[in-house]
Amino acid sequence: MTLRLTELVRDLDELLAPRNWHDYAPNGLQVQGREEVRTIVTGVTASLELIERAAAAGADTIVVHHGWFWKGEDARIVGVKQRRVARLLAAGINLIAYHLPLDGHPNVGNNAQIAQRLGVENAVQFGEQNLAWCADLTEPCGVEAMTERLQTLFSRAPLVVGPANKTIRRAAWCSGAAQDMIEEAAAMGADCFISGEISERTTHIARELRIPYFSCGHHATERFGIQALGRWMADRWSDRDLSVTYIDVDNPV
Repeated sequence: MTLRLTELVRDLDELLAPRNWHDYAPNGLQVQGREEVRTIVTGVTASLELIERAAAAGADTIVVHHGWFWKGEDARIVGVKQRRVARLLAAGINLIAYHLPLDGHPNVGNNAQIAQRLGVENAVQFGEQNLAWCADLTEPCGVEAMTERLQTLFSRAPLVVGPANKTIRRAAWCSGAAQDMIEEAAAMGADCFISGEISERTTHIARELRIPYFSCGHHATERFGIQALGRWMADRWSDRDLSVTYIDVDNPV
């Protein structure tokens, strides 16, 4: 039996509960394509390259973390946006996106997935909409060892600022561009803070708070959630004629 688009969106909305989030873009179905869903491609960002690769793979649906129609952006369908939308419509592909709901979900969320891989216990959530996590490391380590651990975890060397000689027993993290949560992390008793992006001011704050900051890449810290969501979809509809494939369009940021 074929999966229907309405069923897919309904169950994703039930899982991720976008109604509970104050977000910067619409969550759920953003562009409607075919009603029958047989081939899903997942990815971090709905870029033109992802659309082209999904179309080449015969996909009828794309599910991403970073979709379109962000608050404050130019609403006109021109330039880059026109080319993306035109290609998607020409291929008849559905675009489904979940932003903050996919950062904050307690199981398939980006931060929950980082927790599963980082080796932590006694985790608590904090910060705006409880997006950030803080937990005790099961094995305390130094800054150099944490750098190596994160390089392995995210498949890229993090940029590290702040003190280099601190023992890390308690870590805090938040995927994406959460560098300005570093003071809240310090207030939670964290010995380090891990996120994706870094700003000029982050270096000074990390030094003054005496808390190492690891900038691991926005894209790199937000790959795990969409991959976990893909596995969830494949498992949920394992009895259907459904293929779910993750495509990584690498991004150094």
